[in-house]
Amino acid sequence: MTMLTAKNLNVALGGRIVLSDVSLSLSSGHLVALVGPNGAGKTTLLRALAGLIPSEGAIQVGGEALSSLPLRERAKRFAYLPQGHIVHWPLPARDIVALGRYPHGVTDPARLSPRDAEVVLRAMLATDVVAFSDRLVTQLSGGERSRVALARVLAVEAPVILADEPTASLDPRHQLDVMKNLRAAADGDVLVIVVTHDLGLAARFADHVLVLSDGQLASQGAPAEALSEEVMANVFRISAYRAEYQREAVIVPWTESR
Repeated sequence: MTMLTAKNLNVALGGRIVLSDVSLSLSSGHLVALVGPNGAGKTTLLRALAGLIPSEGAIQVGGEALSSLPLRERAKRFAYLPQGHIVHWPLPARDIVALGRYPHGVTDPARLSPRDAEVVLRAMLATDVVAFSDRLVTQLSGGERSRVALARVLAVEAPVILADEPTASLDPRHQLDVMKNLRAAADGDVLVIVVTHDLGLAARFADHVLVLSDGQLASQGAPAEALSEEVMANVFRISAYRAEYQREAVIVPWTESR
């Protein structure tokens, strides 16, 4: 089913137009990669879709106007993973993950119902962070914090996950783990939108790719068509090596286009 739509979406920040006339229609059960050059408006689009910043145009989630939903209901519909994974509270990693249950009425991470505790544990197992459940999140490495942040997002059990560069700062193994977790969420009938600069990960894991350039959608579709040679040249100013390995697409940025 169509889970998230935007029609003629416009965003201006500080008097500057950041997004212009963006329209899209995205369905549950898909992993969507949102790609584009630096400054294209990718983070702004994620935040606008979740109602975190003012925008013009129409946004619907689950068939309902975003503007009609109270804040707690929006928090149930969207699980948002921002860039940087900055944490200001010296809480145990387990409690940070448990914050994902807040939209469902959990106000004290130390007092979880059996159902909430099960969801938190499942999210921590999926992201491989159980080993440091009791460590203060402020004492974890950047990569470890990023995995805890992803676990918190999974614990929300929202129908839409918005992840802004979730593989940044991770080693290759955990980059793959993150994308596999997000792919698994999509396969479980969640709509997952991932901002990434890694076109290889986008080509391998995404069903659908949105290419943003100067605040407008330059291309969208299946990875092979959305990341065509023409798009690579016009948007990214590169050419790419293309192949197939184990029945999966391989796209590797190779050289600057001329």
